[in-house]
Amino acid sequence: MNLENRILMSIPEASRWAADYLKKPVSPSNISYLVQYAQVKKTTHNGIICIYIDELKEYYDALQRTQAEKWNGKQGFEDILAFANLREKDTTKHIHRLHPYKGKFIPQLAEYFLDSHTDELKREVYFSKGDIILDPFCGSGTALAQANELGMHAVGVDISHFNSLISNCKIAKVDLNILSREIKRMTDALTSFVYKSRILDFDNELLGKLNLFNLEYFPSYEYKIAVKQKAIREKEFAKQKEAEFIPIYEELVKKHNIRLHNEDIGTFMNKWFLPNVISELRFAAKLIKQSKDRGINDILKLILSRTMRSCRATTHSDLATLIDPVNTPYYCTKHYKICKPIFTIAKWWATYSKDTIARYREFGQVSTLTNQLCLTGDSRTINIFQEVPWLSGRKIDGIFSSPPYVGMIDYHEQHAYAYDLFGFPRHDESEIGPLCKGQGREAKEAYIKGIADVLHNCKKYMKPDFNIFLVANDKYGLYPIISERAGMIIVNRYNRPVINRTEKDKGEYSETIFHLRNYYAK
Repeated sequence: MNLENRILMSIPEASRWAADYLKKPVSPSNISYLVQYAQVKKTTHNGIICIYIDELKEYYDALQRTQAEKWNGKQGFEDILAFANLREKDTTKHIHRLHPYKGKFIPQLAEYFLDSHTDELKREVYFSKGDIILDPFCGSGTALAQANELGMHAVGVDISHFNSLISNCKIAKVDLNILSREIKRMTDALTSFVYKSRILDFDNELLGKLNLFNLEYFPSYEYKIAVKQKAIREKEFAKQKEAEFIPIYEELVKKHNIRLHNEDIGTFMNKWFLPNVISELRFAAKLIKQSKDRGINDILKLILSRTMRSCRATTHSDLATLIDPVNTPYYCTKHYKICKPIFTIAKWWATYSKDTIARYREFGQVSTLTNQLCLTGDSRTINIFQEVPWLSGRKIDGIFSSPPYVGMIDYHEQHAYAYDLFGFPRHDESEIGPLCKGQGREAKEAYIKGIADVLHNCKKYMKPDFNIFLVANDKYGLYPIISERAGMIIVNRYNRPVINRTEKDKGEYSETIFHLRNYYAK
């Protein structure tokens, strides 16, 4: 295309063009992100940042080609279940991002199978308003929250105390006035504590020198373009500049008398948090204990845990999967510049407190007056009727759940920081299919038995004509065996490509939603 014929648009104009081209919402911030990370080039026209639409089209076309090459022609894949038109904002709506959780399904997937009005192409309606849904592997409570939004009752069970905390906080009936007052009380006290420690003097001076250094050697847009075009050998250049900044950092550490190491690294907290951060976290935890309302107390713990997760002494790109502790500035492959460790929790506490209030307010606009509860316990043995008084012996209509994948995640360990700070009891030995047990023959057999035992136990509390939907990445073909051992049959499978992921590893993969029914009611 000749340069004189190329179409130039401002970022807001480009977002409207992209939304029309892709047939889904695209915000100006989405376009700005592509510019910021050099996915499309920017230019200036009459003082306004603009981009060429043919380059934006080329980017989106390449993205769609990649997805099409991976999934097109694969037999049995349900395009409608890919939810390819959704933005991250949609899949993390309202309370679904109160706290990070590794391995959760998106709310739209639960909604598709629970809601009778989600899609006119569905051949059968499985649930209705007022039904009771069970999630025996509750995780972060996605199914419970969606049941609430759809006017259904729901019970969750999880072996992890912290998972139950997340789930119950999500579906709690919250007095936002009381929560706001408690957050302000804590914020004021924490601000005073941080100010007296004088850590901000060090942090602000470090940040100032870092900004000047990055401006000189890592100018945001120009540097990223140079890296993308391979005009700069990124690793070599980054290593050299990182080494040049370390003496500046060490001088500031000495000037402000900053402790960088804990004497004992035997605990998770001492290994993954800098000394000053630990002091602030423990101070904040004491402030939470002063709250007399148990529900508010739990929400404050959740905000502090979310804060804590973002303040671990690791690189930005390794937040999801920790590799090595970091207590010096480092070249950040996520932001293409030198970044620093976190020395104070104040900023993240304020950010997540504000975000939590906003998310509860948003959820309040769609929530219903129904009952939801997550129990801490073992789904293989728990007596649900005994633990949930409001069921009054009423049978459960069905299950929507995502069991743990065999040998993929240690569910207690992913929130080890919260267990350390709050002293929650751990039940790692009762996890089904934990990462630490691997994916060998014995691990698979134990997994089959564990999931089958859960389904056996759940049957006691369910109607004979129940419907069960299990989201699984069954690459070892275990679920036909599981269903048989549980006295159930697989009546349908929905193969779903998983795209538009929010984790660091954004590679697509597939999962299957198994539809199970009672063998004796077939």
